[in-house]
This record gives sequence, C-alpha cells and structure tokens, in this order.
Amino acid sequence: MRSPNNRGRVARGALIVGVAATLAVAGCSSKSTDNGSSDTSGTSGSASSTSLSIKPQTLLDSEGKEAPVASVSDAANPAGDGSATCSGSTLAMAGALTGANAALGQNILLGAKLALDEHNKANANCQVELKQFDTEGDPQKATQVAGPITSDTSIIGLLGPAFSGETNATGAQFNQAGLPFLTASATNPSLTEKGWTTFFRGLGNDNSQGSVVAKYLTGTLNAKKVCVVQDDTDYGVGLAKVVTESLGGAADAACSASVKSGQKDFSATVSQIKGENADAIWYSGYYAEAAPFVSQLREGGVTSTFASGDGTNDPEFVKQAGEAAKDAILTCPCVPGPAEWVKKYTDMNKQAPGVYSVEGYDLTTIMLKGIDSGVKDRAGMLNFVKSYNGQGIGKKYQWNDKGELSNALIEIYKVG
Repeated sequence: MRSPNNRGRVARGALIVGVAATLAVAGCSSKSTDNGSSDTSGTSGSASSTSLSIKPQTLLDSEGKEAPVASVSDAANPAGDGSATCSGSTLAMAGALTGANAALGQNILLGAKLALDEHNKANANCQVELKQFDTEGDPQKATQVAGPITSDTSIIGLLGPAFSGETNATGAQFNQAGLPFLTASATNPSLTEKGWTTFFRGLGNDNSQGSVVAKYLTGTLNAKKVCVVQDDTDYGVGLAKVVTESLGGAADAACSASVKSGQKDFSATVSQIKGENADAIWYSGYYAEAAPFVSQLREGGVTSTFASGDGTNDPEFVKQAGEAAKDAILTCPCVPGPAEWVKKYTDMNKQAPGVYSVEGYDLTTIMLKGIDSGVKDRAGMLNFVKSYNGQGIGKKYQWNDKGELSNALIEIYKVG
C-alpha cells in the first residue's frame, strides 16, 4: 500500500487527537448515521490520552484493485466566473446537526458552507441562501422537517438527508414534491430501488463498499475467520449483509452479533468473540457505539484486527476510543480532498474536514452551478443534475437513471 505522502493528497478525517487537538492532514472520513440518539458517556479513551490519527492507506476500485488518483485541476469551482445573476434562490441541508453523531452532519454542512461562501463572494448579483434543518439523524424527526422543506417553494435543491434511515423515511415526500435531493453520505443500496426520480447519491453504496471490504480483509489482511457485528440501523444492517455475503466461508456465524444504537455494555458480545479467536472483527455501525465497543474488546483481551466502515471513520472515534483505536482499519466510499482545499476549509471553519466534507462541498457546488446557469425552480434543477457530468475535488460526478454514480471508489484508512 502507498503511504499518504506518496499520493500527494490529504486524507479526510485525519485529525490528530492529542492534548492540544493538533491538526494534521485531513480530507475525508466517515459516514452519517441512521440514529443520532445514542449516548457515548463513559466511553473509554479520551482526546487527552492519545496522539493517534486516521491515515489514508490506499484507494481501491469496485474490484478491490488499487485505483489511480484522478487529477482535480479541472474540478468545478463554485465561484464560477463571477458573472451569475439570480434572485431568491435557496438551497437546504438536512442532517444530524445535534446528537451523538452530530459531527458527521456538521462535516457535510461545513463543506456546503465553504462552497456557498466562495460562490457568494464571487457573485455579487447572485446571493444564494442555505437553510439548515436538524434531523438529529433520527428518521422520525426527519419526517417532521420534511414538510417545512417541501412546502418552502424557494428551496430548489436539498443537500441530504445525511443518513440512510432518515432518507428512507422522507424520500417519497421529497420525490413527490419534485425536489432534487442529493445525499453526501446515505449508502444503503435499497434507496435507489424505490423508484424515486429526484434522488442522487454522491458516493458509492454499501454494495460497493461491502464487497471491497471483504476482499481487503481476506486478501490484503489474509483473515481466515471474521466476526461480523452490526448495529440496528438501516446502514448497519445493510452493510453487514453485504460484507457477510462477500466474505463467504470466512464469515464466522458463531461470532456474528447484533447490537443496538445507544448501547454501552458490550460484554456479552466481547465474550462471544473472544471464544472464537477470529483474525478480524468487522463492525457495521457508527462511531458512537464503535468507540466503546473496541475499548471493551481490548480491555477483554481481544487482539483481533478491528475494522469498520464510514460510519466509524471520523476523528470522534479516535478521540472517544483513545489507544484502543490503534491499528483499526476504517473504510469510506469517499476520496480525500487536495491539500489546498483542506487549507481553505480549515481556515474558514477552524477545524479540519471530516467525513463527507468533500461530498458536501462538491454536491453544493453542482447545485450552485445549476443556479448560475439560469435554473430557477425544482424542475430546472432536476434536469441540470440529471445531465451533469463533471469533475469535483473528490471524484467525477455523473449519475445513471437510478441516481447512482457511474464510478465507485473506496478509500482504506488505518489508525496510527
């Protein structure tokens, strides 16, 4: 695997969590959750106990082969040429802005804000507003904000929802309203099988992530026995299913397990896993539970490689798990942003980019380009996005008729 320095790119979520919360390289990290109500109080490890960070290892394609890093010299610029004119154009963002996994929603929002700031500073005659709607990552709460979003006719494009569960709960309503909704992070494969014509996924889904994860665990890591543990969210269940099926005989049914959002005590699951002496543990869920889980695994004497997906791939996982997070393998169907972009993001937001900050920026840029081209309503935005084909700072964006990207890339990270 290539080192980060050889790739000339900066990894998302690579925030060194130390005594002074030192900033290192950052760019791409994790996924949004389906339930933002979990409580992580009492989690082992803390920001003051570790200097670990999430570091990129390699970029893989859907076949699990190392993929070349695309040039972003021609990436879409939200500022455009500065000549845009518009009036009353509004975009919205919906996701977890508070709650146990709020860092994930905030990462997307801050990426969007950077794109909006660059656009509005350059285009005095086209000032676009971004309205924020907090779902806390809860599907039920998401349905409560769906009404105000769809009834506000000034909103012609939506960034979100962020999590698979809330997207599943609200997608039909957004689709019926003709509102284009572009998610930076909801990866459950079933979302594009519901017949929605206004939904666009800005990253690979769990089918691509899960199959690549299985190939990485059994190939690169040479794991012969893997314990698959899932939470009870749409995301966790869906991703675990793909990973388990893709692992085949390497998935050990004797140590497969399910946990709940908000769970703090994992002693029963730890005992179950310890008895199997597995080579690796794959956790499908979010950092709010992954942190105490890996802490209790290590405290219980389990030394198996701990691996998890984009729901865990956030600096908060390292901060909350402390030294127990060391050597964890984390994946993400996202790609890092270039160093110059990371600096702009960090300078504006006073923090490094996190999970899906890049996707939040790119998807917002696409909608801003639509407005700059003369789009004034939802129908116009829908047509613009459907026919869009362009390079972002993270990846190329072009969708098929179901709203899936034409290319899916998976970044492998390691905590060290």
